[in-house]
Amino acid sequence: MNMVQLKQRKVALIIHMHTMTKKGFTLIELLVVIAIVAVLSVVVILTLNPAELLRQARDANRVSDMSTLKSAISLYLADVSSPSLGSVTLCYESTAAASSTAGCGGLFSATRTATSSDSRAVDGSGWIPVNFNGISSGAPVGNLPVDPVNNASYFYAYAASSTTFEVDTKMESTRYVNGGSGDVESKDGGDKANYYEIGNAPGLAL
Repeated sequence: MNMVQLKQRKVALIIHMHTMTKKGFTLIELLVVIAIVAVLSVVVILTLNPAELLRQARDANRVSDMSTLKSAISLYLADVSSPSLGSVTLCYESTAAASSTAGCGGLFSATRTATSSDSRAVDGSGWIPVNFNGISSGAPVGNLPVDPVNNASYFYAYAASSTTFEVDTKMESTRYVNGGSGDVESKDGGDKANYYEIGNAPGLAL
């Protein structure tokens, strides 16, 4: 092998080694990539806040449930000739865990809380004592909605007079509560700034 051939072979070997080196990551490069991914993951978690997103989803469900209940009770009042909305002295709550009348403003002498066996019935034995089966077209809902959490802190509450009613609940996300960017509590026309109130009662003041 002459000198020219030897030199050409050395050049080819150097090029080959350089190419092989570029095909993989060095340990430092891998560590840098892992660090960047970790930082981005933390930023995404802090920005999106999964727990808050779940609270917002439950609040959106509460708003939808309140609208469903208002529509169902309004239809009952319009369709039934002698409607019965329940006792005018009671605050009706969707959970047995609640022990006060806070959801109805504390204006009632007693509270009727739901039991697990009857809470969602629409025949008047559910947590809202209205017999929706009495509507000529049939009950507009198959089951009474209850709060997504339905415990002592978050539950649905209902109160009525002879022909007026109100359904209340509390929001839990920073978006939907009083002062939040999507505040529904203080802008519902009711008399309680920290509850979401819906119904046909004047001033929603039951």
